[in-house]
Amino acid sequence: MRIAFVTETFLPSIDGITTRLQATIHHLLAAGHTVAVAAPAGSVSTCGAAQVFPIPGIPYWFYPERRFCLPAFGLKDFLADFRPDIVHVVNPVALGLAGIYHARRMRLPLVASFHTNLAAYAQLYRVPFLSPVSWFVLRHAHNRAQLNLATSAAMVAELSARRFRNVALWPRGVDAARFSVAAPSAGMRDRLTGGRPRRTALLYVGRLAPEKRLDTLRPLMDSLPDDLSIAFVGDGPERSRLEASFSGTAAVFTGYLQGDELCAAYASADAFIFPSTTETLGLVLLEAMAAGLPIIAARSKPTIELLGEDSSLLFDAGSAASLQDSVRTLRENADAERQRAAQRRAAAADLDWRDASERLLDYYTQVLTQSAHAKSARRKSFSRRLGQP
Repeated sequence: MRIAFVTETFLPSIDGITTRLQATIHHLLAAGHTVAVAAPAGSVSTCGAAQVFPIPGIPYWFYPERRFCLPAFGLKDFLADFRPDIVHVVNPVALGLAGIYHARRMRLPLVASFHTNLAAYAQLYRVPFLSPVSWFVLRHAHNRAQLNLATSAAMVAELSARRFRNVALWPRGVDAARFSVAAPSAGMRDRLTGGRPRRTALLYVGRLAPEKRLDTLRPLMDSLPDDLSIAFVGDGPERSRLEASFSGTAAVFTGYLQGDELCAAYASADAFIFPSTTETLGLVLLEAMAAGLPIIAARSKPTIELLGEDSSLLFDAGSAASLQDSVRTLRENADAERQRAAQRRAAAADLDWRDASERLLDYYTQVLTQSAHAKSARRKSFSRRLGQP
């Protein structure tokens, strides 16, 4: 099968979308399929044996790590030259909209996947009037695809309720083996705590951006100033402002960590903390589960789906008191929370990217079969209009 991905973000960017897409591409290549990727210029030129075609764009003014790629110069030629059997548009916003347009014009089988709740982001980026506009545009774009994929059951239900058609679940995955075997490191512990290893070390991994609601962690540092540290692993448009906000506290900003360093960070912390409520899945939660870390997370449908409604460390978003109660529970019931984390670690061991990618291939086969049947029906209808048998 020849598979073309059109994606708004790709390597060297580090986020959940890129992690999923990279793992998927490697599995598809290993299974003997041919893959090509259209991505914003500045991405890598290859991913394994997959060629990456650069689409020129300009940085978003509010998020310079991302590029706006409309018009998508060269995308039509990329699809015409590669001749894919199927096109998969990942998280259509700008470049993805062009991918949907050209795939439809060229009558190529089309799958789209939903990864970012842009309507929720509109509130956080102080443009709330764009929320209904975002839902309208996204629904219109996704409903041009023959199949729409979401990465959690919560988002499948949300999209279906908002009249997205043909929505199915693209199962979760994580490189459980990689995160489960990492050993704690005294050096990494010192790094995460700013040289205060005896403190309770909380770890956040992800973008430093408004939608992550990292400001809500600041009061926590005031409530437990001598007992707590937070390590922010990642980067993004909010880094400078957050560093200023957390100045004078036991907060550490490491920038991006990858590979063995990232695994060591998970293994060396006491708990993972995740205040975001806008995630469609939260891949870093799966990584923390695989590492066996207790997880303190804001209550939302996707986090409840992963952690369970009865998780003792879920807190109410926007409530500093609820967050402090979760940290207090972690500290006062450390053994019980470690036992729950071990159970989640065992559950995460059953998840891998192979199963998620195989399910994706099943979806592709279904779409190709539907397209073949539709094509045959069109031919028969055309023949009948001409009076042919």
